[in-house]
Amino acid sequence: MKKIAVINDISGFGRCSLTAALPVISAMGIECNPLPTAVLSNQTGYESFLCHDCTDLMDGFIDEWKKLDAHFDAILTGYCASAEQIEKIRHFVTAFMKEDTLFVCDPVMADDGKIYSTYNDEMCKKVCALAKHANIITPNLTELAIMTGEDYTTLSNLDIIGQSAKKLISGPLHTVIVTGLRDGDHATNLVVTKDEITPVTNVMYGGSYSGTGDLFSSTLCGGVVKGLDVISATRLAGDFISKAVADTYAENTDRNDGVNFQKYLGMLI
Repeated sequence: MKKIAVINDISGFGRCSLTAALPVISAMGIECNPLPTAVLSNQTGYESFLCHDCTDLMDGFIDEWKKLDAHFDAILTGYCASAEQIEKIRHFVTAFMKEDTLFVCDPVMADDGKIYSTYNDEMCKKVCALAKHANIITPNLTELAIMTGEDYTTLSNLDIIGQSAKKLISGPLHTVIVTGLRDGDHATNLVVTKDEITPVTNVMYGGSYSGTGDLFSSTLCGGVVKGLDVISATRLAGDFISKAVADTYAENTDRNDGVNFQKYLGMLI
């Protein structure tokens, strides 16, 4: 069975991060090996939350997994709890990255034109540095602006966004997927390579919901590990999330509670 190491937080409420990645990757017939960066009572969009930083556990995980001679078909990274932790993630990647290992980095740090309250400039710089070692990255528009040093407000159409994303492609990084570009009731995930800019668009009712980025990166990573090309994996992720969001919107679920993805996991089997 193929294996994906997922380095992300786990939240008791919010259907995001590892509570999204574990069922998605498992449904795709892939073993999900979680390394928690933090344990949260609930995701940070709620008015109040408890967060326990797991930085001190990471070296131990790396040492024990080395003893197991662990091999991963992919490494997927997401939320980080500290600047020190991002350095430990780079150490993890160095330790376990092989020629046939896919590295997908979701550069979680910002949205809606501002960085998250739990992040700072130093952490953002380290996330950008980590992303350069990945094969595929999945920034939202705000994260793309941070990574390119451009003004968020100037990224006004798909062509401009695509050309901006192309600036990041070098070394092992061959694909940038700019996620969640909204236009009314449609959302586009823009797949950018050195040679092509390909929009993959789905109907997406309602506003934004917790965990959709985690669902996207997990489905994308799993799809590519299973042998799908990036466009097909992006389309699968978009179709899956579109169904889940429509169901969530119909039930008038609070955005912080995440989306009703569980009943659509059959699409990934």
